[in-house]
Amino acid sequence: MSKLPETLNDWLAHCERLHTAEIELGLGRVAQVWLRMGERFGTRLGTPLNTTPGADDAETTGPVVFTVAGTNGKGSTCAMLESILLAGGFRTGVYGSPHLVRFEERCRLNGQLITEAELVPHFAQVEAARGDTPLTYFEFTTLAILSAMAAAGLDAVILEVGLGGRLDAVNIIDTDCAIVTSIDLDHMEFLGPDRESIGREKAGIMRAGRPAVVSDPQCPQSIIDHAAEIGADLRLFGRDFNHAGDRQQWSWGGRAKRFNGMAFPSLRGVNQLLNASGVLAALEATWHRLPLPAQAVRTGLATVELPGRFQIIPGQPVLILDVAHNPHAAANLAVNLDQMGFYPRTHVVWGAMADKDMAGMVDKLRHLVDHWFCCDLPTPRAASAAQLADIVRAICAQPGSATQPKTVVSTHANPMAALTAALAVADPADRILVFGSFFTVGGVLHEGLPRLNAPHLPDASPQG
Repeated sequence: MSKLPETLNDWLAHCERLHTAEIELGLGRVAQVWLRMGERFGTRLGTPLNTTPGADDAETTGPVVFTVAGTNGKGSTCAMLESILLAGGFRTGVYGSPHLVRFEERCRLNGQLITEAELVPHFAQVEAARGDTPLTYFEFTTLAILSAMAAAGLDAVILEVGLGGRLDAVNIIDTDCAIVTSIDLDHMEFLGPDRESIGREKAGIMRAGRPAVVSDPQCPQSIIDHAAEIGADLRLFGRDFNHAGDRQQWSWGGRAKRFNGMAFPSLRGVNQLLNASGVLAALEATWHRLPLPAQAVRTGLATVELPGRFQIIPGQPVLILDVAHNPHAAANLAVNLDQMGFYPRTHVVWGAMADKDMAGMVDKLRHLVDHWFCCDLPTPRAASAAQLADIVRAICAQPGSATQPKTVVSTHANPMAALTAALAVADPADRILVFGSFFTVGGVLHEGLPRLNAPHLPDASPQG
């Protein structure tokens, strides 16, 4: 390539052209480029995979690295870790994917989105180090963000695993503490047909002699077995840490620490206490390097924010945004919706990837939904609005279906068009849910956070 790209968008377009496959699991190529970046630019973050540095160095130098894998709950776990550590005064970086609107959302440094100016030089370093090695879009962009984090002088780095664990590009970094959230059926074509197979892949982020926290209360045996095989310090929910509480407050207890009388995490949802419990177990395991006052824990959990995770936006009607994209997440979403109180009707804007269990998602929510606004999404991986509508009709037509008696289905060109159509028929007391994919939620956030005002509701804003 004679001339390097100059802008972030140009670099992203370059990354898309490099490799014919969107996903190619395996660490050989990406680890090779990362090692060359270390040799050429001095890029270091944690301990590169397949190296054997002195144990003392691995324990005491550089930022503390947390790696977070799982089917659902990864983003919430990363956000709570970040919020607590920032409240404790630590310089903290977070990497996660995909993004909702802007690529820069994939990396936060000290609580702020990374800027284009901060990021672009690291794309150039990846390009200079890769030579003829082909990298996927995810691999190239991951290396660029890891490089930016390595240069930022951080105390703690939080890495969200993309698809799996063992063979995910993030796993080139040797973690100080592995966290595994919920395990359920998703990406089965890559990870295996059942929870045990998927758990084994997620367990690949664990390291010998290092803490490994599992917040899933039904931990697959494959994870327990793998931790024993490599000698990881396994910490299980229900055995090594737990939570209790009532409607006003909750408490957490681990191996050596307790936190009592805490306010609930500001992230809404039925599983957030499980995620928060895993976070506190990970912080307990790394306390000797990241000592925190109890107030930082309380403040961090009470103020954490994460768009698109059962995010409720007040309005008339109320708007709920959720990136749930598999049946397990949809089941949790259904419980959360059921606990919101009474709404005369529920309107759903739904767009989803074609490789997901779309029927399973519909089945978990159908008893709550009056109108499905199915939409196309701007990616070839997505199912068409017509395909989604056919699935809704088929599920709702099943004998003995407990669906709403007059479910209506329509199709729309994009998420915003679907939301506009939903708003046109919604009453002020109804609610509108946007879910199914990061693309679906991102599609209604491009112009900023929507504040809904049903068209037939008189405008009460001041005049003049």
